[in-house]
Amino acid sequence: MNYSLPHTIKNHLGEELIFHRMEIENGEEKLIVENYVAPNAGPIMHTHYMQDESLTVLHGKLGYQVLGQEPKYAGIGETVLFKKGTPHRFWNAGTDELNCFGWIKPANNIVFYLNALYNSINESGTERPTPFDSAFLFYRYRKEFDVPELPKFVKSVILPATYQIGKLTGKYKKFKDAPAPLH
Repeated sequence: MNYSLPHTIKNHLGEELIFHRMEIENGEEKLIVENYVAPNAGPIMHTHYMQDESLTVLHGKLGYQVLGQEPKYAGIGETVLFKKGTPHRFWNAGTDELNCFGWIKPANNIVFYLNALYNSINESGTERPTPFDSAFLFYRYRKEFDVPELPKFVKSVILPATYQIGKLTGKYKKFKDAPAPLH
């Protein structure tokens, strides 16, 4: 799926993400992004195995944490870099809306993945994507993205089984143009 940029996604949890433009840096696609995050909102602990992510705080207070470490905080003008393969999370640690500007490099499948994830979270009306969408996204793109909090049994048995059931029952028609996973 190709998205024309800029492209904005929002979820009902208080997160808005704008994919502004694609730049080429040292032969790699660098996706320029901006986010707006409501107080106490932000993504769960996650990993992008193939991408670095950088966020610079424009307004508000950013809380962030690398798995196994204590939470840290960044204020206006400060930049946080999450290297590929590093499980991390961030959130709005202030009382005003958090606004950050940054990049993800290389872009790979991130626009599709986050767009589908936000849509599914909105569809579920909860903090989680719907079960079949979860299986599709988390299993199909498991070499690119991870949610470390999911138990190994869920990742190795439940998600693959649900993914196959979804394929057999036609649950993934909306993903017919999904990009191939990277290996």
